Amino acid sequence: MANGQRATSTTTRIVVPGAHSMVTLLGSSDELLRIIEASLHCDIHVRGNEITLSGPPDEVELATQLFEQLIKLLDTGQVLTADAVQRSLAMLRQQTEESPAEVLSMNIISSRGRTVRPKTLNQKRYVDAIDQHTITFGIGPAGTGKTYLAMAKAVQALQSKLVNRIILTRPAVEAGERLGFLPGTLSEKIDPYLRPLYDALHDMVDPDSIPRLMASGVIEVAPLGYMRGRSVNDSFVILDEAQNTSPEQMKMFLTRLGFGSKMVITGDVTQIDLPAGSHSGLRIVQSILDGMRDVHFCYLTSHDVVRHKLVGEIVDAYAKYDAEQSAQQQQSTRPAQQRRQSRGR
Repeated sequence: MANGQRATSTTTRIVVPGAHSMVTLLGSSDELLRIIEASLHCDIHVRGNEITLSGPPDEVELATQLFEQLIKLLDTGQVLTADAVQRSLAMLRQQTEESPAEVLSMNIISSRGRTVRPKTLNQKRYVDAIDQHTITFGIGPAGTGKTYLAMAKAVQALQSKLVNRIILTRPAVEAGERLGFLPGTLSEKIDPYLRPLYDALHDMVDPDSIPRLMASGVIEVAPLGYMRGRSVNDSFVILDEAQNTSPEQMKMFLTRLGFGSKMVITGDVTQIDLPAGSHSGLRIVQSILDGMRDVHFCYLTSHDVVRHKLVGEIVDAYAKYDAEQSAQQQQSTRPAQQRRQSRGR
């Protein structure tokens, strides 16, 4: 090496508590161990219930923290997965105050053997914001859990009797198709637009009880237009696909807020289906309400996508494409502006 210096190296030994088998920590056929080895630049040797780490001090420290967090997750009764390992490591690299075990062990609701919990740091902060504020905006790309986590918090609030009902709504805006050409009654035409809300609801509430809850008004799923003229009290209200609201619709929705209610507004400003030239209520409301007490804006990114890994890469690819198109458009308009300015002199 330069100047005859030798690379510094350190060694750390971790003793895994006897309550956990090494298979639960390292995975079947060492599947999880191989993921850790591929992600870190240090040597990992396992013997019995001892793990020896050696290599650059910063990498050994990171590996030590990772194994400690994974053991804490096992202490909560969770089964480790490749996704949990990768997300834990990503959070540790961010060096945030919240620990991966704290984020990944946060339970919102459990239903039919499934537990809904945040999977990223931003998702946990989004869930915390819903608890702490009356109105919360969740803004981010597809697959970041905006609507799903809001739905889980709504069901949790209903089960805890913090609210008396749940209202789920979204604008019935066409994404390349015309409502008028769909068969059936108005209700049947609108139903496909509300289907994602029904799907999330079925994941969290006993499907057999949903018709009864809807018939009694405890759960209401309706197009945004049905909110006009109402005042909503003691309710948890979710507005989904808010990027497709007009500024007037957004104002109308927010002013429905009644006593004892909580609102969550979710949307993706990169997927606006409004007619060309129309303004999105979700874009405008950020500048209007930013900094207002008891109103919070949470922003999720491609790193918070919890669908297939390709979804995050697709989101990033489109963002790059949009940025390039915007830059090209600015370059093409600049000469024309310069010519107009020179003629005006």
